[in-house]
Amino acid sequence: MITFILNNELVSTCKPSGSTLLDFIRYEAGLTGTKIGCREGDCGACTVLLGTAVNGKVIYKSVISCLSPLGNAHGKHIVTIEGINIGKLTHVQQAFVSNAATQCGFCTPGFVMSLTAESLSGMKTTKESAINAVSGNICRCTGYKSIERAAEEIAVALQVKDINDPVGWLVKHKHLPEYFLSIPGRLNEIISQTDILTGNPYIAGGTDLMVQKAEDLAEAEVESFYDRTDIKGITVEDGVLRIGAATTMSEINASEIIREFIPDIESYLKLIASESVRNMATVAGNIVNASPIGDFTIILLALNAEAVIDGHNGKHKISLDDLYEGYKKLKLDKGEFLREIIVTRHPSLFSFEKVSKRKHLDIASVNSAMGMSIDKGIVNACSLSAGGVSPVPLHLKKTSAFIKGKSVTPENIRQAAEVMQSEISPISDVRGSADYKRLLLRQLFFAHFIKLFPDKMNLKDLL
Repeated sequence: MITFILNNELVSTCKPSGSTLLDFIRYEAGLTGTKIGCREGDCGACTVLLGTAVNGKVIYKSVISCLSPLGNAHGKHIVTIEGINIGKLTHVQQAFVSNAATQCGFCTPGFVMSLTAESLSGMKTTKESAINAVSGNICRCTGYKSIERAAEEIAVALQVKDINDPVGWLVKHKHLPEYFLSIPGRLNEIISQTDILTGNPYIAGGTDLMVQKAEDLAEAEVESFYDRTDIKGITVEDGVLRIGAATTMSEINASEIIREFIPDIESYLKLIASESVRNMATVAGNIVNASPIGDFTIILLALNAEAVIDGHNGKHKISLDDLYEGYKKLKLDKGEFLREIIVTRHPSLFSFEKVSKRKHLDIASVNSAMGMSIDKGIVNACSLSAGGVSPVPLHLKKTSAFIKGKSVTPENIRQAAEVMQSEISPISDVRGSADYKRLLLRQLFFAHFIKLFPDKMNLKDLL
């Protein structure tokens, strides 16, 4: 039995846990303000709020309901556009009206819910954060400038928001209905689901599987790892970084610990997915999807990450690059799952590069990451990875070994690029020819060094 609060109503359902939250909202609850668009997490028309009880408060995030397994709603507060009705326009809705930020209106509920999530954030709202909040929402009518103006007006209205109690502040100022104040106590009355392994298919955020196998999952029971607190969290002890498998990309983005290892992680994640997808997507999901172009997997490979595998036979550790046996094939036995990622090395320099058809929020054609440490002008550690050039996410061990022990000069980097070409085996597909992908990876490889050593490197010297 899946139990959650949908707007102001307690809901219990026996619908399959692998069906989508979107379909339940529209076809079971009859709340048609949440729209069906792409069903792939690209357009944001189906955006809703997902509220989680944390230490007596409810933390709200925007999520894409078309990719949310219904089972992930258990014990949560799900809010649709109907659930923010206060008898008049809210501050977000009024900003859209005042700035003519809607035309056909199909996308508008998604925009409104994304910006309502930003209003509920425990961080100060700025124009930039408001615009980032709608990075996953597409509008085919307005040209976006009117939406940007609406976002700025919302940010101005929230300058005096109480970031310690955003829900209370919004209710007090008539921006949210009063029932929001009762939600923490009501969520605490819902019995948590157990963590016992059932043998059903495992799923976490759903951002991959709900695209690939939506029809198969629609009538299936699944075991949700999305809310498994025992495999969430980010810690570091004695220089060893541990990332729980169910940690979301948004939690990665917000972690000061992660920034110590990857200082530019925020800019990298903007290339990978929108905020509403990052709120759902998990570390484990990116890894076990086994995509040759999984962006965060490529980042972890360059950090020489190890995977802790768990299951009926206990835990064991394996190098992340040894986890992949072939295209979409993992060294995981039936019933095993990824528990955590361990990083023991802390490179002093790190770079991630990606090329895709769109700059942001798109699947990579080719991506690459590099971790490196330098001592007295000599590379004493190097780890290079690449995606889109092999059947698996590739740890470029030969190239990394060639660079180690050498000084960073254009000649050495050109020679390393030749070694790299011998390690890869790209194929021609819809994202480009094999020759094009070889060229892309070479350029990304050069880009790492140009970014990390701007005084020593430029593209002219490397070509």
